[in-house]
Amino acid sequence: MSKLRTRATLIVASVLAGAAVVFAVPTTAHAAVEDDGADCPVAASPTVSTAQMPDPFTRIDGTRITTTGDWRCRRAEIREMAERHVYGQKPARPSTVTGTVSSSGVTVNVTDQGRSASFSAGVQLPTTGSGPYPAVVVFGGFGADTTTIRNSGAAVISFDPLAVGREGTGRASKQGAFYTLYGSTSTTGILMAWSWGVSRIIDVIEQSGGSILRADAVGVTGCSRYGKGAIAAGAFDQRVALTMPIESGTGGVPLLRAVPGESGAQPLSSAYNEQPWLGDAFGSFTGNPNSLPVDNHELVGLVAPRGLFIMENPHVDWLAARSGSVSALGGAEIYKALGVGGNISYWSDVSDGTHCASRSEWQAPLQQHIQKFLLKTGSSTGTFRISSRKQGELSQWRTWQTPALTGSPSSPPPSSPPPSAGSCTATITPGTVWGDRYNTSVTVSGATNWTVNVGITAPQQVTTTWSGTFTSSGGTLTVRPNGSGNTFGFTTMMNGNSSARPRIVSCITG
Repeated sequence: MSKLRTRATLIVASVLAGAAVVFAVPTTAHAAVEDDGADCPVAASPTVSTAQMPDPFTRIDGTRITTTGDWRCRRAEIREMAERHVYGQKPARPSTVTGTVSSSGVTVNVTDQGRSASFSAGVQLPTTGSGPYPAVVVFGGFGADTTTIRNSGAAVISFDPLAVGREGTGRASKQGAFYTLYGSTSTTGILMAWSWGVSRIIDVIEQSGGSILRADAVGVTGCSRYGKGAIAAGAFDQRVALTMPIESGTGGVPLLRAVPGESGAQPLSSAYNEQPWLGDAFGSFTGNPNSLPVDNHELVGLVAPRGLFIMENPHVDWLAARSGSVSALGGAEIYKALGVGGNISYWSDVSDGTHCASRSEWQAPLQQHIQKFLLKTGSSTGTFRISSRKQGELSQWRTWQTPALTGSPSSPPPSSPPPSAGSCTATITPGTVWGDRYNTSVTVSGATNWTVNVGITAPQQVTTTWSGTFTSSGGTLTVRPNGSGNTFGFTTMMNGNSSARPRIVSCITG
């Protein structure tokens, strides 16, 4: 079955000078989005059985991409397969997000599907520069060189991922803010829940008006299991400008196919069972990763063309650094094909074997990456420093060659446009369901001159409308008043998808 994601962004409601920024979040589409391939249909995953890396440039239908523009929907295929088989589904943007941004913290309040949850994160402003500041979300409070981050001009957002997806629970009794919303038996693993939490922090920053932190200059980092979370956050949210996983190990950067053959590496079954990090569906692949239609060189590629700095430790066998180097080399081919080979770096050539230590070798490249991708003042190019202790050979893992894609080099999505002048509220009331059709009515409050965007999940289609002026593009139905009041409605054909229902993407004035 194909899947179209609802794409949306956020609208600022108010900015209070000299205090925390407080706002409510209806959402609206713009160019710098969480997932720019939301309108790309994705077919069922292919059946594979190969010890070689899947070809990241070959579509599910067997054809190869030929232009840089083709990558957008090919990326959507890879993303969807990674969700289906490895990490679990990341839900579309929640219906409502509210929060505050101050010089000392970020609060996040989320409502979706009639449930609500909240969490918060601390903020430390940089020791240099002036606001608004770029920021690096630091998972878990250890392993990241926060001193260098702050001295380089970026704020540190201290994110407790366990508040969003708790460890120490069974797969049928997951806990944390994510599972409060989506159920304790959700098949989504906690790495994806953590990624979702970072996205909600970005939502809040994005709506804050940029008086303290910049939404277009957010990085993520973390070490060990939090390194797994960092690469997931960067891969599954295209607003993350710089992704910096540290010693992430099995389930993070390393190639899943390669892990079983790397002596001392954490086995796939161990990574799956130690904590519910990975999605429930991955359990069927722990003994046979060669049947996965996707692998983690493609997870690395999901970050492209944005900044990526992978830090690994070759001294601890458990961390699967050889498999990590293979994955990084494979992912780098995606960067090269997109014309941005200088945007990925990999560094495992370090002398100190202590797990999650702050290393002198990484200090200068860390500064350079913050300057280039967050401050936008640097021009350093990517580098690969692979330790001879754990050096993989890409040629042993692929049969495909990197294409010369035509078109302009890829670049990160443009910054968000200025916020809308105001927002309103649109409330959905489900109506009658009969056969393969159902009715929906929507009531708008807070404005008389409004624009409402409603997300429709393919292959469902709107067939009848009333009491509004309607236009449709992809999976979004846009409605404006036509003089008949502030309530409108429509009929949707299910077309084989009986579970999805329309959702409000945004309500804006004007």
